[in-house]
Amino acid sequence: MPPVRTPYQAAARQQLRATLLEAARELLRERRWTDITMAQIAAASGVSRQTLYNEFGSRSGFVQTYLLYDANRILTVVEEAIQGAGESPAETIEEAFRAFLETIAEDPLAVTILSGDDPDGLLTLVTTRGGPVLQIAATRLGDAISARWPTARTDDVQLLAEHLVRLAISHAALPDDDAAATAKAIAQLLSPFAEIALLRAKLD
Repeated sequence: MPPVRTPYQAAARQQLRATLLEAARELLRERRWTDITMAQIAAASGVSRQTLYNEFGSRSGFVQTYLLYDANRILTVVEEAIQGAGESPAETIEEAFRAFLETIAEDPLAVTILSGDDPDGLLTLVTTRGGPVLQIAATRLGDAISARWPTARTDDVQLLAEHLVRLAISHAALPDDDAAATAKAIAQLLSPFAEIALLRAKLD
């Protein structure tokens, strides 16, 4: 069968959104989110402010989309860490958590949120109102763990993935100075459950 092609209008919209989101990311390297206007994002993208609003509806709509976009990038780093980790559950959990903490510490928007300068309520979009972010993160992390440990039961994988995500967000909101030490501590805490889950999979 011939390859499925993305219609021109859909492809153009995807490219526009990617351009706008990347423009915001570049601006965040230079200044805080609170100092960035929608007009500046539009100008950096080479489009009108109205085009930006037509695409995302509002500043709040834009930042919610950006948070999902940013989460996707961070999750990709974590997935790669899981794939390249050692064989033991402790090594896998430690590598994944360390990769997350080190990546988010250098993330422009995360730094803005965690600095406490957050008049747009961005932290609540990730925590108390962060259903979509949490669900996407837990699902993708669960898929990565299942690929790593294919015999593990689905309910065990889901439980581990969900609590890893919640712990990750908690530590991101109140970061320690030593990401490696934090990752090792989390691995010591959760690896016994992972080892039991793998043993249970062998017995099933």
